[in-house]
Amino acid sequence: MANVVKSKQIGVRILLGVIIGVIGLSMLLYLVPSQGQTDVGSPDVVAQVAGQPVSITEVRQQLARLQSTGQLPAAMLPIYARNVIDGLVFERMLEAEAKRLGISVSEQERVDRIKQLLPTAVEGDAFVGMDRYQAEVQARFQMSVDQFEELVRQSLIQDKVQRLVTAGVTVTPDEVKEEFQRHNEKIKIDYVLLNPDTLASKVKLSDADLAAYYDKNKAKYVVPEERVVRYLQLDVAQAERKTTIPEAELRKYYQDHIAEYRMEDRVHAAHILFKTTGKTDAEIAEIRKKAEDVLKQAKSGANFADLAKKYSDDSSKDNGGDLGWLTHGQTVAEFDKAAFRMPKGAISDLVQSQFGFHIIKVLDKETAHTKSYEEMLPTIMSTLVQQKSQQQLDDEAQKIGEKIRETGKLTIDQLGSQFGIAPAQTKPISPTDNAPELGTAPEIHNTVFRLRLGEISEPIRTDRGYVVLSVSQILPSHQGTLAEVHDRVAADASHDKAVELAKTEAAELAKRAQGGESLAAAAKALGLETKSSDAFARDGEINGVGSAKQIFAAFNQPVGKIADPLNLGTNWLVYRVTDHQQPNADDFAKQQKDIQQQLLDEKRDLAFRSFREALEAQMTREGKVVYNKEVVQQLTRQS
Repeated sequence: MANVVKSKQIGVRILLGVIIGVIGLSMLLYLVPSQGQTDVGSPDVVAQVAGQPVSITEVRQQLARLQSTGQLPAAMLPIYARNVIDGLVFERMLEAEAKRLGISVSEQERVDRIKQLLPTAVEGDAFVGMDRYQAEVQARFQMSVDQFEELVRQSLIQDKVQRLVTAGVTVTPDEVKEEFQRHNEKIKIDYVLLNPDTLASKVKLSDADLAAYYDKNKAKYVVPEERVVRYLQLDVAQAERKTTIPEAELRKYYQDHIAEYRMEDRVHAAHILFKTTGKTDAEIAEIRKKAEDVLKQAKSGANFADLAKKYSDDSSKDNGGDLGWLTHGQTVAEFDKAAFRMPKGAISDLVQSQFGFHIIKVLDKETAHTKSYEEMLPTIMSTLVQQKSQQQLDDEAQKIGEKIRETGKLTIDQLGSQFGIAPAQTKPISPTDNAPELGTAPEIHNTVFRLRLGEISEPIRTDRGYVVLSVSQILPSHQGTLAEVHDRVAADASHDKAVELAKTEAAELAKRAQGGESLAAAAKALGLETKSSDAFARDGEINGVGSAKQIFAAFNQPVGKIADPLNLGTNWLVYRVTDHQQPNADDFAKQQKDIQQQLLDEKRDLAFRSFREALEAQMTREGKVVYNKEVVQQLTRQS
């Protein structure tokens, strides 16, 4: 939603941090080393590291925890399984190296870390008791106390090894100054962006041009095999229109689910955000002035949504600042307090939070209440109609499937006649074509191109209900004639010509501007548009162009000089620097500590990654990492 919305509960954050942190570290390690490995025989063991097993149970437990947070789609399980295995292998490697180095964790260190992660484990200085402690750990981390405390111990081991490895890493004053300069200097440019898409109108191709392009690229224009499908469709929308629900059933559903209709206090709010994160005090003062000016406009009757679209730094700007309905605790405290104490239609004064300055408008409010049967009737009706009609379709699809399995001699038309469903037919479908009339389901295309001529498929569930397929005609793949693929040839030839034209015009524009003509005049003569950027830093954005990292050389370009044409994929950029703003020296003292810490963290991270790679390589050479390849394949196989 918006930047003001809080993160999820701390328990989920810590769980994901512990597990995904280990996964992230391990991604630098190979899943199955290709040399020097033998297979582990036990079906319960995924790998052994320095004689210590990584069990299949551990892998499945970590995957289950990730799934329980709702952050892991089922389709991603095989990919995450690979990463979890890598993480557990790295954990064992680190354990073995810590033992070699004489690194251990004391009970007091583990207790102190638990207090940080789970403050509710103590009240004052007193332990809350094992029953409550177990309940807290299970609720927040979805694991037993033993598993949780072992994870804590492992994280402390990793911290100690990492501190030892990175103890000698330092950052010099010159490096801090250089980073301050790099991060804070800004430039402005005048530029012309030559985009082939915008030049397409200049491209004129004759029939002879298209024929020549086709002859040169004929291999691109093979027409794939196409199939015509006759099908029966069980349409859920039609079933819903025929479904009725008795009044008694509707009221019973309401009573059975009445707890779901209790509404908390909530507010429908919109806001305009002026971000201040990462800004200097001087910049924050300027942002406040801008916010105060917009606030005056809002309170003077200006359209709030229009102001949000024009001035807000939040993603909600596209919706006029609308954040939707909010309940207590969904937003940062300052925003929450202001929004819930305001009446409907009111506009707040400036509200400052960790994100910046907010101007809040309350669009609507609701106090806590239970929605009445009459309010919920449309929703209940829709739910029960969907359930009942879907069950009817499920039952009919099952009967059709049984009939298909009874005999392989039925045609699609005979099957449709028996169940009172009129068959329909598609146009020829290629492997890349959409056939929206069949509904959406991954199996549809696979089934269409797997079936033999006249064969009938089992009912396939789709977003529209069910569909039964039969291929009535197969059109073989062949070299397309120019007439068959004319539109594709014309589009490809036009695009390629526009790409050439962009490069040619960029070169001509730069030549004229470097020869003494102004960039604006040269661009106008070629029918191109010159634009001016706002000031941007090396890690900033340029309107209409993209990331400033693409033109890093501009920061060393003399003001006023026309740069050589720069290729940005298929686009070309011709520009000149119009202003080079040096950092404000007064800001160095304010940013020095943060910059130093940032550089130190980056260097330490790099040092520890190098250590991990060296450790993995050494233990691999020594044969201390052994995988059960069959179990690994079982866990990581796509279903």
